[in-house]
Amino acid sequence: MAPPHKLFLLAIVFAIIVTATTVHGRHNGAKDIVHSSCEHASYPSLCVRTLSSYSGPTITNRRDLAQAAVKISLAHAQSAAKKLTVVRDSVGKKRQEKAALVDCVEMIGDSVDELSRTLGVLKHLRISGGSSKEFRWQMSNAQTWASAALTDDDTCLDGFEEIDGDIKTEVKQWMTKVARVTSNALYMINQLDETRGKPHDVHL
Repeated sequence: MAPPHKLFLLAIVFAIIVTATTVHGRHNGAKDIVHSSCEHASYPSLCVRTLSSYSGPTITNRRDLAQAAVKISLAHAQSAAKKLTVVRDSVGKKRQEKAALVDCVEMIGDSVDELSRTLGVLKHLRISGGSSKEFRWQMSNAQTWASAALTDDDTCLDGFEEIDGDIKTEVKQWMTKVARVTSNALYMINQLDETRGKPHDVHL
């Protein structure tokens, strides 16, 4: 029989191996569900890139994925809102440009609020244990808020159609990114609605 101190060391080594294997399994599981779910998203490459680099809780199922996608969209919207506010407050007196920025700041503010509401619904989503009617009502709310956020993003962009210059280029760059990640988030929500969050869970 091995000495006690050797048995202790073996136990530590075994624990490290098990922990590493579990973490690796979770990482691969999250990676698999991201790639398979993003395949038919509105912007697949952007979907994979943003969700693969997501630093929040481990993604183990479609509900986690939908929440992560909305959080990413919300973060982009909040960042764009700050940038747009700075530009609005510093822009000259070109009436058309100023008006477009004022409207855009309002739109992105609404989008941030709507995405926050969407996330709130998803966090309290009754995937199991609740009635089908309750689930449908919650999903309808999440889809409505996310769709409204996407509409606001597009409306902001529409306001710059007749404007040229560096400001339009910057705003278009910011808002196009926000609109695309929001579109992907809406896709994930719709997928969750179709599956009720049950299929494609990651089992370790």
